[in-house]
Amino acid sequence: MSSFMKTWIALPIVFSLTFGLFAAPPKKDLNLGKVLYDTCKNCHGSQGEGNPAIGAPGINGLPAWYVSASIKKYQTGLRGVHPNDPAGLRMRPLSRHLKDDKDIDAVSTYIEHLQPYHNPVTVHGDVERGKTLYMTCLACHGPEGQGNPLLKSPPIKLLPDWYIVGQLKKFRTGMRATSTKDVEGQQMKPMALMLPDEQALSDVAAYIVSLGRDALATSEHH
Repeated sequence: MSSFMKTWIALPIVFSLTFGLFAAPPKKDLNLGKVLYDTCKNCHGSQGEGNPAIGAPGINGLPAWYVSASIKKYQTGLRGVHPNDPAGLRMRPLSRHLKDDKDIDAVSTYIEHLQPYHNPVTVHGDVERGKTLYMTCLACHGPEGQGNPLLKSPPIKLLPDWYIVGQLKKFRTGMRATSTKDVEGQQMKPMALMLPDEQALSDVAAYIVSLGRDALATSEHH
C-alpha cells in the first residue's frame, strides 16, 4: 500500500481519537434531582437561596460531594440531633425522604447546578480583622475559601454570613460535632474555639463572604 493511501486511512482514526479526547463530557440528567428537590425548596427556596428566618442556608452552587456528605450525616445522626438545634432537628427527618445513594447523588448534583448569587450582607464585621483571623481556616478551606474535597472541607465562600456565624457558634457550644464519628466536625470544633470572642465570628464571616462576592464579580465580567 502506498504511503499516500496509508495517510488517508489513518486520518479519520486520528481525528476520531482527538475529538474523543477534547469532547465535552455528556451533561448529567438533572430531572430526577429536580423532582426530589421539591421537598427541599420549602425551606431552601426554589433556587436554593435559603431562608434566614427558619435557619435554612443558601445552598445554591455548593459542590455535590459536600451536599451529599451533609445529607448522609443528617440521615445517620451525625448531625441534627442536638435538642437546642431546631434547624438541624428539622433537617434530619427531611433528609430521609431520599431513600438511597442514587437519590442523594441526584439531588446533590441538581443543587450544584443551581446558580450562585450575591448573598446579602446581614452580619457587620471588620473585614480586615477577619482576614487575619481567617489564617486559622486557611489550611483546610483554602486561601480563597474554595474548600478542599480531599480534606472534605466545603467552599465556605458560597455560604451566607449569618449561617457561617451560626455554625461557628454550634461548633463552639457543642451543638455540632457531637459524635466522634464526625471526623470533619471534630476537626472543626477546636478551630472554632480558637476565635477569641463573639465579634471575631462576625469578622471572619465578613471576610469569608467578601471572598465569595469577589469571585462572583470576577466571573460576571468574563
